[in-house]
Amino acid sequence: MKKVVLIAGLLSGVAGMAQAQTNVTIYGIVDLGINYTNNDGGKKIVQMESGYAQGSRLGFKGREDLGDGLSAVFQLENGFAADTGKLGQGGLLFGRQALVGLSSKTAGTVTMGRQYDSVVDFIGPLTSNGNWSGYLFSHPLDNDNTDNSFRINNSVKYASPNFGGFTFGGLYGLGETAGDSSKNRTYSLGAGYVNGPLSAGLGYLNLSRTGTTASGSITPTDANFLADKQKIFGAGINYTFGETTLGFVYTNTNLTNPSGGNAYISSFAPALGTLSSLKLSNYEINAKYQFTPAFFAGAMFTYTQGKYDTTVGNAKPKWSTLGLMADYNFSKRTDVYLQGVYQKVGGDLTGSSLDNAYIPGAGGVSDNDKQVVFRVAMRHKF
Repeated sequence: MKKVVLIAGLLSGVAGMAQAQTNVTIYGIVDLGINYTNNDGGKKIVQMESGYAQGSRLGFKGREDLGDGLSAVFQLENGFAADTGKLGQGGLLFGRQALVGLSSKTAGTVTMGRQYDSVVDFIGPLTSNGNWSGYLFSHPLDNDNTDNSFRINNSVKYASPNFGGFTFGGLYGLGETAGDSSKNRTYSLGAGYVNGPLSAGLGYLNLSRTGTTASGSITPTDANFLADKQKIFGAGINYTFGETTLGFVYTNTNLTNPSGGNAYISSFAPALGTLSSLKLSNYEINAKYQFTPAFFAGAMFTYTQGKYDTTVGNAKPKWSTLGLMADYNFSKRTDVYLQGVYQKVGGDLTGSSLDNAYIPGAGGVSDNDKQVVFRVAMRHKF
């Protein structure tokens, strides 16, 4: 009898401790489908690929009430490839997000860790790729990071409360280089406004010598571009009337002394001397129509103007990208979707890999100025 009473007492104590612990939510997405690329180095290719409309993930997030409107918050989010089971984001355990901080109902939220920048937070949701379509619909090379090509390590982030639909925030990623705080440093600012059918936002991101060190704000495996400086500015607006949502987004990316990048860019080796700068301006229009609560179709067109400056000359390449998508929901958690994307490169030749079409997420770089990718996939959320 004494043993029974002791065990009951221990279980009661554990239950009381559990009620005082952080409230934790486990969530995830599995997005898996078949891609067809019509030109991968001059050849066709069919692949099974994971995480295109949304990245496949497993996450944990929680909040503990500390009293007086203050809470401790955390989020750990893992990215993975559902077709192989491999870790995403360069093999990081929690490559999508890893953060902890304090949240106040009146003062806002401050978090530290591996996080999204202000362009992702405020501009991304107004693009088609950062909202309903995903990876394949990204702007060329995801040059503006609206599709989350990289996250910011060692960062401190602030997010304001909601003031009648208006929010703002900012982030600072530490360089962690002795004697040179600007090396591999990142900072960003942004603001957004939501009022009924209207959503609008703007964001700014400044990266300095990113990917040059294993520490700092962006690791070499994370970096979309390698450059002395990368500055991104964007603004956008969405408006919904009836079952239709229309959007327009403008972003500008300015790279100083770019030297290449990860798998997005095979080579920056120019035929016109040493590359000193690359500027890309993206103009996107998007539309989505909700035919029924279970079915929608959407379209996106992006026109991108480039300016490619070298020590002996310059060039002005151009990209035109058209994307179409249809999505049907079997339930609130499970859907199937079909996507098709076409890209055409025009304007001046640069003598680099930028002359060839390359849709983000395609099997590889085309051997000419055109490329088409089709995808059919299933997505499940839990």
